[in-house]
Amino acid sequence: MRKYSMETFKITTDETLRETIQHGNNRYPFAYYPDNIWKFDFHRIDWHWHHELEFLYTAEGTAFCLIGTSKIELHKGCGIFINSGVLHRFEAQSSTFAPNIVFSPTLLAPENSLIYEKYILPVISSSVSYQVFSPSNTFGKQVLQLLSQICTIQETKPDNELCTIQLLFQLWNILQKNMDWTSDSNSIHRLNHKQARLQAMMQYIHDHYMEEITLETIAASASISKSGALHIFQTGIHCSPVAYLIQYRLAQAAEQLYITQKSVSSIAEETGFTSSGYFCRKFRQYYHMSPNEYRKKKTEEIS
Repeated sequence: MRKYSMETFKITTDETLRETIQHGNNRYPFAYYPDNIWKFDFHRIDWHWHHELEFLYTAEGTAFCLIGTSKIELHKGCGIFINSGVLHRFEAQSSTFAPNIVFSPTLLAPENSLIYEKYILPVISSSVSYQVFSPSNTFGKQVLQLLSQICTIQETKPDNELCTIQLLFQLWNILQKNMDWTSDSNSIHRLNHKQARLQAMMQYIHDHYMEEITLETIAASASISKSGALHIFQTGIHCSPVAYLIQYRLAQAAEQLYITQKSVSSIAEETGFTSSGYFCRKFRQYYHMSPNEYRKKKTEEIS
């Protein structure tokens, strides 16, 4: 969701998949990200969660949002609200400009205040994980217009904090009036024991990807069966443990390609691949270019 040095677009998380970047600052906990999802590694803003609230608006293209077992298609002009603590991922199949805002609930009111307890806490503590907005209905159209205005003033108007908060209050008021925050129709179990086991297995992969890893050893790291590991990965992040391992190894290899001058065969070996030939086939499958082509492309972008 963020742009890093050397024209690399990626998201960084801790061992629980919590996004590590600070959104805004303590004095003004609000951040605006004019993201093109297509530019990120594997054309996706990978699995993450944050305590902050998030609104995303699809300005161009089509964004796909994965939350739990749901895969939500967000066409141009549509948007989504993602509640605090919800694990999610964004994907694109072509260039997709999806500006988004991420902000702390305390931006609207301090904790323990009447406004916070009456209008904000019921939302962030509810079972509603997300809400999709479509311009085809009055409620969605109102939210999307406000969201578009918020995004626009971030790019066009200096000293926009007061105007931003004013628009956020209008947006929040519409949400409060049009949604039932006691509903569990979109509920997922946030940060539950299954997610804890998923995070344990993912962390095991992060720590041992350079070694020989099997489905059995991944499952053992969370003290569950192989079928249990498969189920948790499929329902949690929509891929198998071994597929995630390969994707993680490829991401580490891609980083090594543009920050070092190591040979392709050395990088393949250091990232856990049994042969450079297999590594090159998998790399092309995910990045749609060879490792050497990727290195050349990144070198040209830097220069």
